[in-house]
Amino acid sequence: MVDADRLKSSWGLVAAHGEQVALYFYSHLFLAHPEVRELFPIAMAAQRDKLVKALGSVISNVDNLDPVIPYLQALGRDHRKFGALREHYPAVGNALLATLEHFSGPSWGPELATDWRQAYDLVAKVMADAADDAAHVTPAWWDGTVVEHRRIGTNAAILTVAPHARLEYLPGQSVTVSSPWRPKVWRYYSPANAPRPDGTIDLHVKLVDGGLVSTALVDLTRNGDVLKLGPPIGDGLVLRESERPVVMVAGGSGLAPLKALIDQLTATPFRRRVRLYWGAEHAGDLYDLAALQRLASAHDWFDLTACVAEGRPAPGIHVGNPVDLAMRHGDVAAGDVYICGPVGMVGFARSALARAGANPASIYFDQWDEEKT
Repeated sequence: MVDADRLKSSWGLVAAHGEQVALYFYSHLFLAHPEVRELFPIAMAAQRDKLVKALGSVISNVDNLDPVIPYLQALGRDHRKFGALREHYPAVGNALLATLEHFSGPSWGPELATDWRQAYDLVAKVMADAADDAAHVTPAWWDGTVVEHRRIGTNAAILTVAPHARLEYLPGQSVTVSSPWRPKVWRYYSPANAPRPDGTIDLHVKLVDGGLVSTALVDLTRNGDVLKLGPPIGDGLVLRESERPVVMVAGGSGLAPLKALIDQLTATPFRRRVRLYWGAEHAGDLYDLAALQRLASAHDWFDLTACVAEGRPAPGIHVGNPVDLAMRHGDVAAGDVYICGPVGMVGFARSALARAGANPASIYFDQWDEEKT
């Protein structure tokens, strides 16, 4: 029987060493198993800590895996795009245990090693089984041609991509995207539309400082370029069946999955009341404002409140942040709340809106947002 408390304590001790943990992990993995190096991008800076953090945080909570099993299954399916096979999982497990032993010091022993091994094997089996099952029905990734690249200002673009084979997803889910300008580097983006008859998807991309993929998609991509799209993942922002009004709080390009939900609701016969609070630093960062204003004018069930952190009020634009404005309007207690944006904003919004009367069980967000850059 795995001692979950011991695993949590162990992971807390190891994680305190910060980025050194990931550096040691990958060094050990590539030295002991050079055959797996080709699965990873040449530049590892952006990738380095993600796998270790995910493994450590999930495995150390092995006593409550049921809520994350769908995520692990989606992660297993998603990792097929790297060329990951079932036979690669033992190599990763060996590197993980070597890393844990290295940073655990005198607390490491046979019992703790056995707990970690059993927990990892369980997680690896869930992921590998899901990958094997998916291999019979879906590709590892979808090629998609950029049919429209619309640059907005200096730091954002909206790309319309036509997958070569239909990519099924639910509004609110995310897909990983890789550019031919950045081979083997993948980043999460949420389609900004519900599935269309022609299968095209819109991607909202904002430049991130040092972001390899965002720079390629905004600055280098042109119509006709072919991107790679990974399988859909995540259900945190998938629309729940309810008759309650919907309150949406978005920061920056966190608008994308919420716009997909609005698109979904537009096509339903029962129109729930929807109010979107969307914020950005400056007015120029409200890159899709005109389209949202057209939606608000066309549908009496949809209200838009756009805001900026800096600047003066302007027609249709408030000064402030979307969380404060949502609380000020006082409609959060009666509705289902969907939040998407930078990790810090999501955490602040969840606690602030709960204090303002929103039911915590009716606040929905993507708990894996930290992986989306």
